[in-house]
Amino acid sequence: MGLNVTQKILKNHLVEGELAAGEKITVKIDQTLTQDATGTMAHLEFEALGVERVKTKLSVSYIDHNTLQTDFKNADDHQYLQSVAAKYGITFSRPGNGICHQVHLERFGVPGQTLLGSDSHTPTQGGLGMISIGAGGLDVAMAMAGHPFNLTCPEVLNVRLTGKLGPWVSAKDIILEVLRRLSVKGGVGKVIEYSGPALKSLSVPDRATITNMGAELGATTSIFPSDSKTRDYLKAQKREKDWIELKADKDCEYDESIEINLDKLVPMVAQPHMPDNVVKVTSIKGLKVSQVAIGSCTNSSFRDLMIVAKMLKGKTISPDLSLVVSPGSRQVYKMISDNGALATLISAGARILESACGPCIGMGAAPNSEGVSVRTFNRNFKGRSGTADAGIYLVSPETAAGAALSGKLSDPRKIAKKLGVKYKAIALPKKFDINDNMIISPIPPARASKVEIKRGPNIAPLPSFDPLPDSLEGKALLKTGDNITTDDIMPAGARILPLRSNIPAISEFVFERVDTSFPSRAKEEGGGFIIGGSNYGQGSSREHAAIAPKYLGVKAVIVKSFARIHMANLINFGILPLTFENEADYDRIDQGDELELDTSNIFES
Repeated sequence: MGLNVTQKILKNHLVEGELAAGEKITVKIDQTLTQDATGTMAHLEFEALGVERVKTKLSVSYIDHNTLQTDFKNADDHQYLQSVAAKYGITFSRPGNGICHQVHLERFGVPGQTLLGSDSHTPTQGGLGMISIGAGGLDVAMAMAGHPFNLTCPEVLNVRLTGKLGPWVSAKDIILEVLRRLSVKGGVGKVIEYSGPALKSLSVPDRATITNMGAELGATTSIFPSDSKTRDYLKAQKREKDWIELKADKDCEYDESIEINLDKLVPMVAQPHMPDNVVKVTSIKGLKVSQVAIGSCTNSSFRDLMIVAKMLKGKTISPDLSLVVSPGSRQVYKMISDNGALATLISAGARILESACGPCIGMGAAPNSEGVSVRTFNRNFKGRSGTADAGIYLVSPETAAGAALSGKLSDPRKIAKKLGVKYKAIALPKKFDINDNMIISPIPPARASKVEIKRGPNIAPLPSFDPLPDSLEGKALLKTGDNITTDDIMPAGARILPLRSNIPAISEFVFERVDTSFPSRAKEEGGGFIIGGSNYGQGSSREHAAIAPKYLGVKAVIVKSFARIHMANLINFGILPLTFENEADYDRIDQGDELELDTSNIFES
């Protein structure tokens, strides 16, 4: 029997275990990726391992999250990360160079290799044919030190794409349709592998949009084959030498399959407050919009901003809203500046932000109170935008541009027709603008050994924790429902993100959006337990959603089911992750109940 793309890469990197769904395996990691929100802690952890230099083929440290510098904290963290990169042989992408996933796609991703990143949207590189997996910072630090990555061998779900996208319908609509069908839990324990005749019409940036938002399915990762489209993209980036052909064998098998006919696909939208709350745009009538935001690691490529500029050319955005645009990388920024598209966006009324994550993580451009914000982003969790009562709608760049012009959430096909805008597909450039002067390459070991690491006053040492005792006792401090996100557990945003390198300080915000009294109660009770429903810990890979509760004394989290990355982070930091053998027992525990767990034989069992 032949192998699919996922199986081929895993087989080539298998260190231990059997490639059978559900079995425990370890795989060799070729590349790692960190960013400054999770990366500071990951590099503190790497330092603690005592390794003199990274042992991967490539490790890249990006500055793209904490770029809103309202005081010294973020700037200090950036200096720390740059000095650590110099000392340990890590490639460093400087502030302003772009969003990690967009830049990695442009400059570093390699078909057939493995990538582990301390960011849940690391699967973006699956658009190039990589097995790229999001993980907690400690797992990434271990990979940087040369250790293989442990995971449960995933099932492989095939999404077969047929037909061709129509005018003003794009890759974002494909992944929204997948989310509509499968839900935010539908990819748990699976790799989503794409195939079918429609792939010949999807460029690498299109594919990367799809694999990026596959994270919202809860999938281990998503992947496309490496084919002529992949070669075209790498050639345009002057990286054709990195290309290999990688496709599924004709006689391969998949654990599950679905099919989407792109001929029939229409503009889609994810309504508040979950990425799988997806409907056709036409089913929402007359919704007035107060903000449009275009960018993020999902939709900030050259192609995405060019299609927006095409719709906005010679027009002015609605007077009832604000439009912000974030180019995904300095390469994108420079190219739209050179060809006039940037001037088009500015003339239409867009506010141009820097090449960074920005509004997607609540780092600026928060919507108005009770606002309706239409965004090309990947997550619309309640409060993530920075405005607790705002409604966030996730759409394609085409739909976002249409909303910016009309002031309402509308079908972009109708808006374009009304305004007389003729559709023309945006072709992949034959040659991208290449300038890596904002990327600092590793220096020789002899020089690196003399580098002094810079540590600002915000960088606190890693807290130490005691080993697991033979029994755990305490109160059920909090009882939650289904689909609790890591944003719920450990919020981000401009106020909290700068504290990522200071666990005692950031722990004061644990469960702030759920129960503001949680930190004080946890400390008063000497810690305790959290009770939860299904898919607990979905969303971001932030290990702070485990470290900070641990610092507050949380001993175990007992739920119906966990999201993969969060469960691994709980284990890494000594919080016992337990699932109900009988899910009905969830109803038998109330917040405030006293619990006692015998853990004396847990490692044997």
